[in-house]
Amino acid sequence: MRTGRPLLAAAALAVLTTGAAFVLGPGPGEPPAAGSAKKKTAAAPPASCKADARYPKRQLRGVWIATVKNIDWPSRTGLTPDRQRAEYVRILDGAAKRRLNAVFVQVRPASDALYRSSLEPWSQYLTGTVGKDPGWDPLPFLIAEAHKRGLEFHAWFNPYRASYDGGAGKLPAGHPAREHPGWTVSYDGRLYYNPGLPQVREHVVKVVTDVVKRYDVDGVHFDDYFYPYPGQGGAFDDRAAFAKYGKGRSLADWRRQNVNTLVAEVDAAVHAAKKHVKFGISPFGIWRNKAQDPAGSATSGMSAYDSIYADARAWIKAGTVDYVLPQLYWPIGFKAADYKALMPWWARQVKGTGVDLYIGQAAYQVGTRTDKAWSKPGELSAQLTLNRGHQQVEGDVYFSAKNVLDNPLGAMDRVVAAHYARPALLPLIKERGGDAPATPVGLKAGEGKGEGAALTWTPSEGARAYAVYRLPASGADCHTVDARDLVALVTSPSFAANKPGTYLVTALDRLQHESGAARVTVR
Repeated sequence: MRTGRPLLAAAALAVLTTGAAFVLGPGPGEPPAAGSAKKKTAAAPPASCKADARYPKRQLRGVWIATVKNIDWPSRTGLTPDRQRAEYVRILDGAAKRRLNAVFVQVRPASDALYRSSLEPWSQYLTGTVGKDPGWDPLPFLIAEAHKRGLEFHAWFNPYRASYDGGAGKLPAGHPAREHPGWTVSYDGRLYYNPGLPQVREHVVKVVTDVVKRYDVDGVHFDDYFYPYPGQGGAFDDRAAFAKYGKGRSLADWRRQNVNTLVAEVDAAVHAAKKHVKFGISPFGIWRNKAQDPAGSATSGMSAYDSIYADARAWIKAGTVDYVLPQLYWPIGFKAADYKALMPWWARQVKGTGVDLYIGQAAYQVGTRTDKAWSKPGELSAQLTLNRGHQQVEGDVYFSAKNVLDNPLGAMDRVVAAHYARPALLPLIKERGGDAPATPVGLKAGEGKGEGAALTWTPSEGARAYAVYRLPASGADCHTVDARDLVALVTSPSFAANKPGTYLVTALDRLQHESGAARVTVR
């Protein structure tokens, strides 16, 4: 349960000598940085250290990596494990280069698994055949490579899709949908698990918990697919379940309660298994329209509350999610769903709740003809500029990896230049626990050999990464206020200091609680 609390690229990518440490530092031609802290307890920053919104200290910067239909990874079915690994590393390197700090990787597109599972079959998007063993378990590699680059790893699950293509007849023997045909509903050419059945909820919770317990994930993530989006399939036939479990409620209220119950059960199970693992959902961008509900947004699009029975406001109020990540895939000025109206609406919903808000950004729309605004290379950057005016917005996630790497119209270059000029630590969620590691000790500067002096220090127990700051000539210490002076986040205890000056190093735990700072001067 969450409680109220304040809510808050063309980059250089260098591999350091010890382990796989990635430096996400300032781009070429940027001014030197500053920042400092003391051992154990950080000193209060000078009065002149007013936070600069251009350099947020903490900000989630993520990208969705979709596996369904091979959208992002792997690029096609049947690739060798080595080719699959190489493609994934390329995506991560592109994310790290742009100073992103989180990936949301689809590990269960449709009651299948991109990991070794005793509960569901191998995904067809690995080999081309559902249930066929790809010859390796990708998930440990996917997680480890993300962590090497300082990227938080969120395992992305679709809760109710049983088969993306056709009915149960195409599924292998032993598939849950074949073992339990009464769990499923055919709709619009696809097969879904019936959200109204307790057995379905139990299975989904078991699948999610299995991954959390066996793999070192940082988060569990649901997308916007709950009850199916309205299609050409007529009515979603859950009449029998409604007759058995409806208990006098309307069909719509019962369906929403089914989803709310699953969300609460997953939230409890994830945190019971591992307290530090985050759980969040990226709902459709419109909860309800003001014309339908005075509490709704000034929009006129499809309502997630009424059409797919997803009540994100209820999850926020109940505290059954750590974050919401609404998919605001419309441009500024779009009449039916104006970004300028929707983003502030979501900010108001989370204010004072302790639930974090990140915005789902439509990188896939850039350069398309869906709206003339998407022909402007600066549209995404303009949306992030609007976000700065709302402290509840604590980050952005881009759909999807292919579009981030392809960089249509140079839009992502603009985003990085205007908004990601410095690295950023992840937002902290109090309820997930964690403690800052000890301040690094033994910090020293070696003799430079062309590329600069090598900073080294003794690893801090419990540290997953380290933040490196460089003080300005004035010596002002603003590192606790913003990231103007943050030059790098590294995952091993060393850093190549390319300029003289005073450097600070802090240790970060897996949730990025930050220690006090050690200090060294490079001559």
